[in-house]
Amino acid sequence: MKTYSVVIVDGHVLLSQAIAHLVDSFEEFETLYICNNGQELLDKLKQNSVLPDIVLMDICMPELNGIQTTQLVSEIYPRINILALTADEDEHSIINMLRAGAKGYLFKSIEKSELEIALVDVITQGYHHTKNVSDVLIKFLMGESESKKVNLKQQELQFIRYVCSEMTYKEIAKSMYRSPKTIDGYRDALFKKLQVKNKIGLVMYAIKHKLYTP
Repeated sequence: MKTYSVVIVDGHVLLSQAIAHLVDSFEEFETLYICNNGQELLDKLKQNSVLPDIVLMDICMPELNGIQTTQLVSEIYPRINILALTADEDEHSIINMLRAGAKGYLFKSIEKSELEIALVDVITQGYHHTKNVSDVLIKFLMGESESKKVNLKQQELQFIRYVCSEMTYKEIAKSMYRSPKTIDGYRDALFKKLQVKNKIGLVMYAIKHKLYTP
Protein backbone atom coordinates (compact mmCIF):
# COMPACT_ATOMS: atom_id res chain seq x y z
CA MET A 1 0.00 0.00 0.00
CA LYS A 2 1.31 3.44 -0.97
CA THR A 3 2.08 5.90 1.80
CA TYR A 4 1.48 9.35 0.31
CA SER A 5 -1.15 10.68 -2.10
CA VAL A 6 -0.55 13.20 -4.88
CA VAL A 7 -2.96 15.32 -6.91
CA ILE A 8 -1.89 16.71 -10.29
CA VAL A 9 -3.27 20.04 -11.50
CA ASP A 10 -2.39 20.74 -15.12
CA GLY A 11 -4.34 22.08 -18.08
CA HIS A 12 -2.73 19.65 -20.52
CA VAL A 13 -4.59 16.34 -20.24
CA LEU A 14 -2.02 14.07 -21.87
CA LEU A 15 0.83 15.59 -19.89
CA SER A 16 -1.05 15.33 -16.59
CA GLN A 17 -1.74 11.65 -17.33
CA ALA A 18 1.95 11.07 -18.03
CA ILE A 19 2.91 12.79 -14.76
CA ALA A 20 0.37 10.63 -12.91
CA HIS A 21 1.96 7.52 -14.42
CA LEU A 22 5.38 8.67 -13.18
CA VAL A 23 4.07 9.35 -9.69
CA ASP A 24 2.44 5.92 -9.54
CA SER A 25 5.77 4.32 -10.41
CA PHE A 26 7.37 5.69 -7.23
CA GLU A 27 7.43 3.32 -4.27
CA GLU A 28 5.85 5.64 -1.68
CA PHE A 29 3.51 7.75 -3.83
CA GLU A 30 0.27 7.33 -5.73
CA THR A 31 -1.96 9.66 -7.74
CA LEU A 32 -5.23 10.44 -6.00
CA TYR A 33 -6.79 12.28 -8.95
CA ILE A 34 -6.07 14.77 -11.75
CA CYS A 35 -7.52 18.26 -12.19
CA ASN A 36 -7.44 20.43 -15.32
CA ASN A 37 -7.44 23.78 -13.52
CA GLY A 38 -7.39 25.43 -10.10
CA GLN A 39 -11.15 25.75 -9.76
CA GLU A 40 -11.59 22.04 -10.38
CA LEU A 41 -9.07 21.34 -7.63
CA LEU A 42 -10.92 23.54 -5.13
CA ASP A 43 -14.21 21.85 -6.02
CA LYS A 44 -12.75 18.37 -5.53
CA LEU A 45 -11.12 19.30 -2.23
CA LYS A 46 -14.53 20.40 -0.95
CA GLN A 47 -16.19 17.21 -2.14
CA ASN A 48 -13.61 14.74 -0.82
CA SER A 49 -13.00 13.99 2.85
CA VAL A 50 -9.51 12.65 2.09
CA LEU A 51 -7.01 15.43 1.38
CA PRO A 52 -3.86 14.78 -0.68
CA ASP A 53 -0.42 15.00 0.90
CA ILE A 54 1.02 16.84 -2.11
CA VAL A 55 -0.37 18.81 -5.03
CA LEU A 56 1.76 19.17 -8.17
CA MET A 57 0.63 22.52 -9.56
CA ASP A 58 1.08 24.03 -13.00
CA ILE A 59 0.97 27.84 -13.26
CA CYS A 60 -0.60 28.67 -16.63
CA MET A 61 -4.19 27.38 -16.42
CA PRO A 62 -7.68 28.72 -17.25
CA GLU A 63 -10.18 29.88 -14.60
CA LEU A 64 -7.69 29.97 -11.71
CA ASN A 65 -3.97 29.98 -12.41
CA GLY A 66 -1.45 28.16 -10.25
CA ILE A 67 -0.44 31.15 -8.16
CA GLN A 68 -4.03 32.09 -7.32
CA THR A 69 -4.92 28.47 -6.56
CA THR A 70 -1.83 27.99 -4.36
CA GLN A 71 -2.75 31.07 -2.35
CA LEU A 72 -6.29 29.79 -1.74
CA VAL A 73 -5.31 26.20 -0.97
CA SER A 74 -2.57 27.35 1.43
CA GLU A 75 -5.10 29.44 3.33
CA ILE A 76 -7.94 26.90 3.41
CA TYR A 77 -5.95 23.64 3.60
CA PRO A 78 -2.56 24.52 5.20
CA ARG A 79 -1.67 20.84 5.66
CA ILE A 80 -1.52 20.24 1.90
CA ASN A 81 1.97 20.59 0.43
CA ILE A 82 2.09 22.31 -2.94
CA LEU A 83 4.93 21.86 -5.42
CA ALA A 84 4.98 23.93 -8.58
CA LEU A 85 5.60 21.78 -11.68
CA THR A 86 5.61 24.03 -14.69
CA ALA A 87 7.35 25.11 -17.87
CA ASP A 88 7.26 28.74 -16.65
CA GLU A 89 10.84 29.76 -15.78
CA ASP A 90 10.07 33.45 -15.22
CA GLU A 91 11.70 34.76 -12.02
CA HIS A 92 8.56 36.66 -10.99
CA SER A 93 6.50 33.48 -11.28
CA ILE A 94 8.97 31.64 -9.05
CA ILE A 95 8.90 34.33 -6.36
CA ASN A 96 5.11 34.76 -6.51
CA MET A 97 4.52 31.02 -6.34
CA LEU A 98 6.72 30.62 -3.28
CA ARG A 99 5.13 33.64 -1.65
CA ALA A 100 1.72 32.10 -2.26
CA GLY A 101 2.76 29.08 -0.20
CA ALA A 102 4.42 26.59 -2.57
CA LYS A 103 7.03 24.34 -0.93
CA GLY A 104 9.17 24.23 -4.05
CA TYR A 105 9.35 25.02 -7.75
CA LEU A 106 10.12 22.40 -10.40
CA PHE A 107 10.54 22.74 -14.15
CA LYS A 108 8.89 20.17 -16.40
CA SER A 109 12.26 19.47 -17.98
CA ILE A 110 13.47 17.62 -14.84
CA GLU A 111 14.36 13.94 -14.83
CA LYS A 112 12.08 11.32 -13.28
CA SER A 113 14.50 10.80 -10.38
CA GLU A 114 14.47 14.53 -9.56
CA LEU A 115 10.69 14.49 -9.27
CA GLU A 116 10.80 11.61 -6.81
CA ILE A 117 13.50 13.35 -4.74
CA ALA A 118 11.40 16.52 -4.64
CA LEU A 119 8.33 14.62 -3.43
CA VAL A 120 10.33 12.89 -0.70
CA ASP A 121 11.95 16.18 0.37
CA VAL A 122 8.59 17.89 0.76
CA ILE A 123 7.33 15.06 2.95
CA THR A 124 10.47 14.74 5.09
CA GLN A 125 11.78 18.33 5.17
CA GLY A 126 8.77 20.46 4.33
CA TYR A 127 10.27 21.95 1.18
CA HIS A 128 12.45 21.27 -1.86
CA HIS A 129 14.87 23.70 -3.50
CA THR A 130 16.78 23.30 -6.75
CA LYS A 131 19.94 25.36 -7.25
CA ASN A 132 18.25 27.44 -9.96
CA VAL A 133 15.40 28.41 -7.66
CA SER A 134 17.78 29.12 -4.76
CA ASP A 135 19.77 31.45 -7.02
CA VAL A 136 16.59 33.31 -8.00
CA LEU A 137 15.61 33.68 -4.33
CA ILE A 138 19.00 35.05 -3.32
CA LYS A 139 19.08 37.47 -6.26
CA PHE A 140 15.59 38.68 -5.40
CA LEU A 141 16.36 39.14 -1.73
CA MET A 142 19.60 40.97 -2.38
CA GLY A 143 17.75 43.35 -4.70
CA GLU A 144 14.87 44.11 -2.38
CA SER A 145 14.85 47.32 -0.42
CA GLU A 146 15.71 46.88 3.26
CA SER A 147 12.56 46.68 5.34
CA LYS A 148 12.19 47.30 9.04
CA LYS A 149 13.53 44.37 11.02
CA VAL A 150 11.39 42.60 13.56
CA ASN A 151 12.75 42.25 17.07
CA LEU A 152 13.46 38.58 17.65
CA LYS A 153 14.21 36.74 20.87
CA GLN A 154 17.49 34.86 21.20
CA GLN A 155 15.81 31.46 20.98
CA GLU A 156 13.92 32.57 17.86
CA LEU A 157 17.17 33.63 16.19
CA GLN A 158 18.74 30.31 17.13
CA PHE A 159 15.72 28.45 15.75
CA ILE A 160 15.89 30.33 12.42
CA ARG A 161 19.58 29.52 12.02
CA TYR A 162 18.86 25.84 12.62
CA VAL A 163 16.04 26.00 10.04
CA CYS A 164 18.53 27.36 7.47
CA SER A 165 20.81 24.38 8.12
CA GLU A 166 18.09 22.10 6.66
CA MET A 167 17.66 20.23 9.96
CA THR A 168 14.25 18.69 10.55
CA TYR A 169 12.07 20.17 13.30
CA LYS A 170 12.67 17.03 15.36
CA GLU A 171 16.45 17.48 15.04
CA ILE A 172 16.14 21.15 15.96
CA ALA A 173 14.19 20.25 19.09
CA LYS A 174 16.97 17.88 20.15
CA SER A 175 19.72 20.44 19.48
CA MET A 176 17.89 23.19 21.35
CA TYR A 177 16.97 20.88 24.25
CA ARG A 178 13.31 21.66 23.74
CA SER A 179 10.25 19.49 23.21
CA PRO A 180 8.85 19.12 19.67
CA LYS A 181 5.75 20.96 20.89
CA THR A 182 7.86 23.94 22.01
CA ILE A 183 9.63 23.99 18.62
CA ASP A 184 6.25 23.96 16.87
CA GLY A 185 5.36 26.97 19.01
CA TYR A 186 8.51 28.83 17.90
CA ARG A 187 7.70 28.03 14.28
CA ASP A 188 4.06 29.15 14.44
CA ALA A 189 4.95 32.34 16.34
CA LEU A 190 7.61 33.25 13.76
CA PHE A 191 5.26 32.54 10.85
CA LYS A 192 2.87 35.08 12.37
CA LYS A 193 5.50 37.60 13.45
CA LEU A 194 7.40 37.61 10.14
CA GLN A 195 4.25 37.16 8.02
CA VAL A 196 5.56 34.09 6.22
CA LYS A 197 3.74 30.85 5.46
CA ASN A 198 6.36 28.16 5.51
CA LYS A 199 9.96 27.12 6.10
CA ILE A 200 11.04 28.72 2.82
CA GLY A 201 9.73 32.06 4.09
CA LEU A 202 11.90 31.78 7.21
CA VAL A 203 14.99 31.04 5.12
CA MET A 204 14.20 33.98 2.81
CA TYR A 205 13.87 36.30 5.81
CA ALA A 206 17.15 35.02 7.30
CA ILE A 207 19.07 35.64 4.07
CA LYS A 208 17.55 39.07 3.54
CA HIS A 209 18.42 40.25 7.05
CA LYS A 210 21.83 38.58 7.08
CA LEU A 211 20.94 36.11 9.82
CA TYR A 212 22.27 33.40 7.54
CA THR A 213 24.72 33.45 4.64
CA PRO A 214 24.30 30.64 2.06
